[in-house]
Amino acid sequence: MEVVIVPDATAGGELIAEAIAALLRRKPDALLGVATGSTPLPIYRALASKVASGSVDASRARICQLDEYVGLPAGHPESYRSVVLREVIEPLGLSEASFMGPDGAAEDVQAACEAYDRALTEAGGVDLQLLGIGTDGHIGFNEPCSSLASRTRIKTLTEQTRVDNARFFDDDIEQVPHHVITQGIGTILDSRHPILLATGEGKAEAVAQTVEGPVASIVPASALQLHPHATVVVDEAAASKLKLADYFRATYAAKPGWQGL
Repeated sequence: MEVVIVPDATAGGELIAEAIAALLRRKPDALLGVATGSTPLPIYRALASKVASGSVDASRARICQLDEYVGLPAGHPESYRSVVLREVIEPLGLSEASFMGPDGAAEDVQAACEAYDRALTEAGGVDLQLLGIGTDGHIGFNEPCSSLASRTRIKTLTEQTRVDNARFFDDDIEQVPHHVITQGIGTILDSRHPILLATGEGKAEAVAQTVEGPVASIVPASALQLHPHATVVVDEAAASKLKLADYFRATYAAKPGWQGL
């Protein structure tokens, strides 16, 4: 696992956007896994700017969802499909044809989970998967004590996650669904390059447990330690509880430029 400490969220977004741009230059039809929430927005803004300036061509990129709420009406503005279309697909000038995600409105949710997991494999696998982290260490909607071998499935949200996400529903927790479809931890670990971005002091404890703690299902993100090419990008606030912060800074400073992120 590589840990990169950046000054702030904007710098983190620019760094990761450049990693995505470099991937698209090597593989124009790369499959990019995207996350929702406020944390990845600097990434999407920086990438859209690169596309607009002509420094990278994203026209053949493919986009896939990390997770989706179960039971929201089709077209609901806070369904993750709507969010991805609004924050990623449209700014990059892509069409819905480039986008794949699980069907949270399916009559048979379990079958929809299995179909999506299979579709990711049939698409050649996810080349780069963006991740955020919850205050309890969850990635995707893999809540604490999720199986580290789990595949795409339905999960029940913890009360804390519903509280955290209520800000997207007019601060009304009653509007936040109880269930979601999420890529499992095992599915996430199948991606070729998972990149986790964490910003703010509120994520510092979860980041410390993820990076420096044991691999344990109580901190689902710690499973990234098992991946041969996982990257964790954190701002100074989110890095504030890392015991090895100086080491991480030194190793990144000494990293050869040709290696990229």
